[in-house]
Amino acid sequence: MTTVGILGGGQLARMMALSGAPLGLRFLVMDSVADACAGQFAPMVVGDYTDEAALAEFASQVDVATFDFENVPAASAEWLSSRVPVFPNPRALGLSQDRLAEKTLFRELGIPVPDFADITDRAALDAAVTTLGAPCILKTRRLGYDGKGQFRIKTAGDVDAAWEALGAQASTVGLILEAFVPFERELSVVAVRGRDGEFRSWPLTENWHVDGVLSASLAPARVDDAMAARAIAYAKSLAEAMDYVGVFALELFCRDGELLANEIAPRVHNSGHWTIEGSETSQFQNHLRAVLGLPLGDTRMVGRACMLNWIGEMPDAHPVLREPGGHWHDYGKSARTGRKVGHATLRADSAQELAQSLTRVGEALQRQTQVAPVVHALAI
Repeated sequence: MTTVGILGGGQLARMMALSGAPLGLRFLVMDSVADACAGQFAPMVVGDYTDEAALAEFASQVDVATFDFENVPAASAEWLSSRVPVFPNPRALGLSQDRLAEKTLFRELGIPVPDFADITDRAALDAAVTTLGAPCILKTRRLGYDGKGQFRIKTAGDVDAAWEALGAQASTVGLILEAFVPFERELSVVAVRGRDGEFRSWPLTENWHVDGVLSASLAPARVDDAMAARAIAYAKSLAEAMDYVGVFALELFCRDGELLANEIAPRVHNSGHWTIEGSETSQFQNHLRAVLGLPLGDTRMVGRACMLNWIGEMPDAHPVLREPGGHWHDYGKSARTGRKVGHATLRADSAQELAQSLTRVGEALQRQTQVAPVVHALAI
């Protein structure tokens, strides 16, 4: 029986393990904390990701390794790769961990991106703000996610505060300044590439964020065929350039009919959770198929789907489960402000039916604000 090792024991590893059960797979999870929620479904090795003894113990028990979050040290993935196959490869992981390297790759491949500048010191920040203009966003090059490690510079008067907040990290994880994009919509391409180079994509997803954290995802997104094809072509070129194996997400801004790349997530992705019930093959199972060298599954949608993220604490499940297309996912985490603790997916055969289902759930859970933009989008 094949054992898949997963570095990181969060909800993505948990859902990966659940999706791998029908394939007869076993799993071993490595995480730095003993109560990681994936440990409720798979045995664990507890240790720091830079601890070679823990990594060796992990490697000795698995046939292939992958990860469930992008901040696994690339050096650790490289160390593992000399002992066991690791997918995605450490180079792809390293590229996605550095916003400057990532955006440079976008440009090299002809993928449009917002203007950006490498920030090495305060003088470089002052010069870049003058060149890019305000508003703009100062970000750490590494270790930022879900809105962390960022400071929005609304006017030139905010530069002092931005440097005070993030300047100390210029010499450690590095900084990048990005031009602010007044986008109309946020989109993502969730795609998969197999060991043999086969590439498949799910339909584009439209996303809404609150305080930098994903709130809701709708599939398929409201885009025409030409825009969808362009977005998927960008994702395919990235996958091929990185010799990527597994599932990844390319996050995009849509502005005046133009697509601008934001970032890559080298893993299964929050905006692809709807694929569990809303497509022929979920992102989780296709990721496993890819890293194991198995044939990829069909990515066609089944109707229309909307995923609602539960942040901080779980709401009452009953309103969702009363819906004909309602599906509930509790990650088994304790409540905590800002923490992703679960999600729900609502699926229906038509836009009207999905909008009605979302409206009922929003009213019952007093989450009208969360569902309102999705309902509006479905009515357009």
